[in-house]
Formats: sequence, structure tokens, C-alpha cells
Amino acid sequence: MFNRRPPPPPAAMPPVQSGPDYSGAIRSIATQASELGRGAAELDGVIEDVVAASSRQVAEIGQLASDMQAMVQSNRAIEASGNASRVAMGQARDAVAHVGEGVLGVVTSLRDVASAATDITQIALQTRLVAFNATVEAKRAGEAGAGFAVVAEAVKDLAAKVEQSSKLIMSTVTQLDSRIDSLAASITDNKDAAQHSAFHQALAQVEASVNEIVAATQRNLQTCQGVTAEVGTVATSVAASADTLKRVNANTRNFLKASENLAEITNECGAVTPDTPFIEAVQRGAARLSTALEDAVAQGRISMADLFDDKYAPVAGSNPAQVTTRFVALTDELFPPVQEELLAFDPKVVFCAAVDRNGYLPTHNLKFSQPQGHDPVWNAAHARNRRLFNDRTGLAAGRNERRFLLQTYRRDMGGGQRVLMKDLSAPITVQGRHWGGLRLAYSF
Repeated sequence: MFNRRPPPPPAAMPPVQSGPDYSGAIRSIATQASELGRGAAELDGVIEDVVAASSRQVAEIGQLASDMQAMVQSNRAIEASGNASRVAMGQARDAVAHVGEGVLGVVTSLRDVASAATDITQIALQTRLVAFNATVEAKRAGEAGAGFAVVAEAVKDLAAKVEQSSKLIMSTVTQLDSRIDSLAASITDNKDAAQHSAFHQALAQVEASVNEIVAATQRNLQTCQGVTAEVGTVATSVAASADTLKRVNANTRNFLKASENLAEITNECGAVTPDTPFIEAVQRGAARLSTALEDAVAQGRISMADLFDDKYAPVAGSNPAQVTTRFVALTDELFPPVQEELLAFDPKVVFCAAVDRNGYLPTHNLKFSQPQGHDPVWNAAHARNRRLFNDRTGLAAGRNERRFLLQTYRRDMGGGQRVLMKDLSAPITVQGRHWGGLRLAYSF
């Protein structure tokens, strides 16, 4: 028999390999998504500012065009008034010419009166001589001529009075003749004279001024019409640019949304990312607020109708505008403990506040709930409670019903100051009804 060799020992089994560890890759993707979101938010904010500036330019150019149209209308009114003034000046010149003719007729009549007065004076003088001779002859006649002497003496006295009156008429007529002759010279336009009358010189100066005003107005009209055409061209161009920028802004919003979705997907994979602690914290906070509100309803401290009140009443004199609702007293009591705790959760946290489904923020962190003062810029930074933040980020946070929502946005601090940050939100529900969301904003 052949000796049989013993069978070889069984080969050692290879060690069981565990599945590949993707957590590092996911964290890397999450980091890249975060940076991508940051860049997208920055780009979105810049384009948004340009769009806002373009919209203001469109409005300003529209106002400028309106002002130019008003200037055109004003210049046309001035032109019409100037033309009417020229017509009136021509009518005045014609009227003065008629008056001048009348004055010249008066001068002629006065000279006729003066001539008649001269004749009367001569007749009165001759009458006095006749009366004197009659008196002498009556004295020679003695008693027989006494009656005739009385008559002769009376005629002599009457002739003396007539002569005196005639001389007075001649003196007055001479003065009037001089004055009216001067008036006639002033208002009569003698085209053959080397120098026109003072009145017609003044009239000519007024006409020249009116003509210059009309000419200047016509030049202004041409300029205004040209500028209006240019403004219209610029307005069309700026409006087209604004529309293009709005489309670009919509595309950047899509890009931003994609980066936010990528960040959410990486966090949903179960790997621990830099955002994980904040996600867990905001979810715990939202759950605590949901429980607190449900307890308040169950205890009869507030009705569901009052808790979901969205008839926002303006706060008089507030700037920026603040509003109030029927549930602010309850949120002022219940929200601060949770919100202040999360505010201190990490040095990166900038604020923590709940908003309703319309972006209304009733109760903010204590440091952002200062009484408003006279400076709206200071108010915008320090009195942020009781305000509607119904922008893209605020509305999305208030209306999100998924486990969490991670957004990247620029926070408006007032006075043109904006801070880039992340915004995490988790839904708040009461008796199965979505009330809003708890927002946790933190820096990169």
C-alpha cells in the first residue's frame, strides 16, 4: 500500500473588507458646496444691487423725461405769450398812432382858438377906441350928450373886459399848445426824423426784448426736444439692460439654489459636515417651540385663530415699518429662552429668530429688539423685531416644511451694510398645522 500523504491544511480566508468610507468625500463635497453657495450668494447680491440701481435709473430717467416734457410745455407757453405780446405791441403802436393823430388835431384846433382870440382882442381894442371917441364927443355936446356918454363909458368898460379875457385865452391856449405839441412829438412816430420819439424808442426796446424772449424760447424748445429724444433713447437702453440683468439675476438665483440643494444633499447623507451641529440645534429649537405653542393652545392661553393671525397692524411712527399681531404677547414670552440659548450656541451664530409663514418676525433676540429711535439706519440694525422679512430667504424659511432648509444670503443690516451668511431653518408646527420656521443664521 502507498502511504497516503495527509491533505494540505485549508488555505487561510482573506479578511472581510468593510464598505468604502465616503464620509470624507461627503465632507469635502459639503465644504465645496458651501464655498460654491457663498460665491453664488455674493454674485446674486451684486447682481441684485445692480438690478436695483438700474431700476432706480429707469425711474429717474422717466422722471427726467417727464420734467423735460414739462419744460417743453412751459417753453411753448412762453413762446405763445411772447407772440401774443408782439401782437399786443403792434396794437399798442397803432393805438398810439391814432392818439397822435388826435393830438395833432387838438393842436390845430387850439391854434384856431388862439387865432380867434387874437381877432377878438383886436376888435375889443378898436371898440375901446370908438367908445373913447364917443365919450369925448358926448362931453362936447354937454347936457344933450350926457346919456350917450354913459353908454359910451359902459361900452369902453365891456371892451376892456373882452380884451382882458381874450388875452387870458391866448395865454392859456399858448401853454396848452406848447404842452400838447410836446406830447404829440413824444407819441408821433416820425420815420423821417433822425431820432425817434422817447415813447417810440421805449416801445421799440420792449418789442426787441419780446422778440429776443421768443427767439430764446424757440432755441430752448429745440434743445429740449433734442434732449427729450436722447433721454428716450437712454431710457430704452437702460430699461433693456435692467430686463437683461433681471434675467441674469434669475439665473444666478437658480445657481444659488443648486448650490443650496447640493449642501442639503450632503447633509442628508448622514455624514458629519461643518453644518451638522447647526442643523441638529435648529431642529431641536423648532421642536421645543412647536411644543410650547401647542401647550399654550391646549391650556387655553391662545386660540388657533389668534396664533395664526396674519392681519398685521402697523405700528404708528415706526421706521423701518413695524407691525403687530394678536400672538406677539405670547411669542415675547415663549420664544426668548429658546432663541437666546441658540444665539449662544456657537460664536458663528449671528441671530436666531422664528418667523411665521409670511416671513413676519414677531420676537427677535434681545439685542435686536431695542426700542426704535429717530435714526432709521440705527433702527434697521437694532430694532429688527415686529418686522416683515418677506424676501426670498425669509419667505422660504417661513414656508419650508422639510426637516431643514439651508440657504445662503446677504443680510441687510441697514445703511447699505450687508453681511454674507448661512441661514438654517426648521419648521414649527402646531396641531399638525404649519405655523412657520425657526431661523438660525451663522457666518461662514
